[in-house]
Amino acid sequence: MTNLLQPHELSDAEHFLELARGVLDIEAAAVNGLKTRLGEAFLNAHRLILDTKGRVVVTGMGKSGHIARKIASTLASTGTPAFFMHPGEASHGDVGMITSQDVVIAISYSGESDEILGILPVIKRRGAAVVAITGRPGSTLATEADIHLDAHVDKEACPMNLAPTASTTATLALGDALAVALLDARGFKSDDFAMHHPGGALGRKLLVHVSDIMRKGDMLPRSAPETLLPEAIVEMSRKGIGMTTILDKNGKLLGIFTDGDLRRTLEKHDNIKSLRVGDVMTGNPRSIAPDRLAAEAAQMLQEHKLGGRLVVLSPDGKLVGALTFHDLLAAGVV
Repeated sequence: MTNLLQPHELSDAEHFLELARGVLDIEAAAVNGLKTRLGEAFLNAHRLILDTKGRVVVTGMGKSGHIARKIASTLASTGTPAFFMHPGEASHGDVGMITSQDVVIAISYSGESDEILGILPVIKRRGAAVVAITGRPGSTLATEADIHLDAHVDKEACPMNLAPTASTTATLALGDALAVALLDARGFKSDDFAMHHPGGALGRKLLVHVSDIMRKGDMLPRSAPETLLPEAIVEMSRKGIGMTTILDKNGKLLGIFTDGDLRRTLEKHDNIKSLRVGDVMTGNPRSIAPDRLAAEAAQMLQEHKLGGRLVVLSPDGKLVGALTFHDLLAAGVV
């Protein structure tokens, strides 16, 4: 049984909920405030990164470093080569990773991070362009950078206005906006995204084609239209996918005979031994081409209630494979 809150606990709960809602309001306002500041500087940063022949190096210290890692990851997964560089490690040799063709995105809300300012002269001497994201347009980092993006927030969500909360949220959102604008400019599509995520569920859905997982060759149940029904049932049982395909002499699909067809046939006929499978098959079954995505096959099975199986046909109507829901499940597509 659920324990009921005592009066003082209810009061505490309301307080915490109200506090949490206030945090969300402050952070939402911080993100919305960025929209009015998007303009020439953002477009210049977008063009600079789009035109660079090198990579994007994102750096930041402390909480800004965590945000920098996320922005670098988002850029890299959406078509912009990028990586994170820790500013502390950079001063001990990692700055050597930067080339004159790279763009450095340096993140510091105050714009006065000692670690970043310490490596800034080296970055500039190496010839890399610098895009600064700060909350203070007049800061050292903002004025020394080639382009400055203003991530200023009116206040932090922290009640003491100290812990980076709204400012980190705004910076992350600004990085996402830049990544998406670059994605669109590059013509980055879902197939490209899948290529960057081959190990995940999305990659499996977008990269696996019907031909990769379909049953073929001796695994396919085949029957001629004149085959007697008992023989066709044996073929169904032997291949184990709850159906047999009915093919003409040239291998072109005429129809299929499924478990459901067998039940319907038994309801209509007392004796099935002399029936030919071609006379009781389902003609013109739904099919899919081998070069289609396996995710499309899954959608067809669900949308059209095809009994968990689908035939795969070549453009000239010849049988090349069959696919079942369990095949899709085993491949991680569903």
